[in-house]
Amino acid sequence: MLIAEILRSKGSDVATVGPATPVAGLLTLLAERNIGAVVVVEGDDVVGIASERDIVRRLDERGAELLAAPVREIMTAAVVTCAPGDTVDSLTVLMTEHRVRHLPVLDNGALMGIVSIGDVVKSRISQLEAHREQLENYITQG
Repeated sequence: MLIAEILRSKGSDVATVGPATPVAGLLTLLAERNIGAVVVVEGDDVVGIASERDIVRRLDERGAELLAAPVREIMTAAVVTCAPGDTVDSLTVLMTEHRVRHLPVLDNGALMGIVSIGDVVKSRISQLEAHREQLENYITQG
């Protein structure tokens, strides 16, 4: 299954913030949308990704003052991305190797969507169920 298929079923809406957005604003967006990460953009360029984990890791160091800090101070700037033509299997490997849970989907540099580990697992379960049904049909009709 291709990433483009996941985006077709889940949609291509991506929560984004600018690098100057205060961490408090990031927290509000994460809570309102019930999501774990947002893509940090400057104009049309992806410049980072900020997740709940990024906040928690810095909160211990900086305490409540972190809420006023800009997202650029906590975001992960080395963003691991994927493309719509990538396979779910390749994403599983990529997410495991880089220890990430969210991957922005870029098509020729343009942000097309975001895929989470949950999306990948849901896709794999759907594939396994389809294979099981095919096997059952083969056995019962054979």
